Amino acid sequence: MTDGKGLDAVIVGGGHNGLVCAFYLARAGFRVRICEAHHTLGGAAVTEEFAPGFRNSVASYTVSLLQPKVIADMALHRRGYRAVERPIANFLPLSVQPGDYLKLGGGMAKSQAEVARFSAADAAALPAYYAALEQVADVVRALALRIPPDAGGGIKGMIDAALQSRVLARLDLPGRREALALFTRSAREYLDGWFESAPLKAALGFDAIVGNHASPDTPGSAYVLLHHVFGEVNGNKGSWAHSIGGMGAITQAMAEACREAGVEIGLEQSVERVLVESGKAVGVRLASGEEVRAHRVIANVGPALLYRRLIERSALPGDFAVAMDRFATGSGSFRMNLALSELPRFSALPEPGEHHSAGIVIAPSLDYMDRAYADSRAFGWSRAPIVEMLIPSTVDDSLASSGQHVASLFCQQFNPRLPDGSDWDAREAEAVEAILTTIEHYAPGFRETIVGRQVLSPKGLERRFGLVDGDIFHGRMSLDQLWAARPVLGAGSYRGPLTGLWMCGAGTHPGGGVTGAPGHNCAHAILKAGRKL
Repeated sequence: MTDGKGLDAVIVGGGHNGLVCAFYLARAGFRVRICEAHHTLGGAAVTEEFAPGFRNSVASYTVSLLQPKVIADMALHRRGYRAVERPIANFLPLSVQPGDYLKLGGGMAKSQAEVARFSAADAAALPAYYAALEQVADVVRALALRIPPDAGGGIKGMIDAALQSRVLARLDLPGRREALALFTRSAREYLDGWFESAPLKAALGFDAIVGNHASPDTPGSAYVLLHHVFGEVNGNKGSWAHSIGGMGAITQAMAEACREAGVEIGLEQSVERVLVESGKAVGVRLASGEEVRAHRVIANVGPALLYRRLIERSALPGDFAVAMDRFATGSGSFRMNLALSELPRFSALPEPGEHHSAGIVIAPSLDYMDRAYADSRAFGWSRAPIVEMLIPSTVDDSLASSGQHVASLFCQQFNPRLPDGSDWDAREAEAVEAILTTIEHYAPGFRETIVGRQVLSPKGLERRFGLVDGDIFHGRMSLDQLWAARPVLGAGSYRGPLTGLWMCGAGTHPGGGVTGAPGHNCAHAILKAGRKL
């Protein structure tokens, strides 16, 4: 047993939010210990060699949402963090016909010129669309580093809610209408109100189903459009970038900041149980049998893992346990990393160019995305999968030898619970075949360039990273599981239902992605509470 006397907090999981939380607490004088199950820190934001001579980000693979305040406070730039923005945001090959593609990004004029090939009206409407999203995104940004009100906090909770709702007053009446539409409508309905061309609606609508096991026709899916545009890179709002050295470079820089602040870090220390005594979380028991006691237990794992597996159900309030039974998980994500002997040649645009450094999206229409979701419900995955490919080695030569490349494949609409009751381990090869066949259709000869691979099905994501149902966001990003209701009402201000229990992961406000915001906010909530565990 490790005596917790003097140990102010033990953090379950060394992912990026756990590191951020640990840093702020340690900087304030707390004695903090992180227990990480894997042999390296970083959670899903890690870089590893997955084939001889090829390194890549294993799960998280792109950067935009990381909070500038966290970057500055942890001095990440000084510690080696560097993000290179994509020259264009996205490239969509629409068919196998030469020239049949859409590129977005690289400046408004450039995007408009591309869109005008399909619709002059849509090109003219594009600036107003981005301005409308940006206005609402500013509200989301303003709330990202705020602690949501406690729904069970009485008068104080009501006051906190009123104060935070004042942020919405920054929106004029048209802005409020836009916000209401984004939070309630489907992505298709929202985009249909702006544009006429299918390629543009596909390029924009793709963001609505990333990590969202839903159709673009699902009510509320328009909100996910917003979640993916409220980030920034190097001061440029809405930008996406490659992290040099992979996403693990970010978490390694964070780990350095933590160690400098005095955080104790334990690797290969899998937590088996949160210890609860007389209604209070008093520490954790590791798989090795060691008990680590502390004044606070801070969970950087998802709510489903924490409350369904790490805490005895009998230790939880009955109504809370039922609410967590209903907590929705499953982002429908499937990850692959590929080692390539050369760049893929897309029939629509075969020669090397800026599109190889963009997000390459194989999902040419909203109908294509809807069929993919329907297939996932009926068969388990799409017969024509949605694939986003990033090739970070085009800007980062540390990942592969000269002339060779690594590709991140982020594939959507893969049901975490296969409808026929079969196991993902038994069906993984079939899903991989469907993904590669889809890419091969748009980039003939792609298979012959593959010299190594790493595959993570929804089950693989859960096994490796503790992501229940392979949910990259630690829980569905829907209105009933956002802000003060993330993960559930009454536990939305980073406090668990037990004294001394806190949450700092993506299952809390403002949600998923490599943001650092939940870790930042949880630490500040703890510091604000002082000795009130």
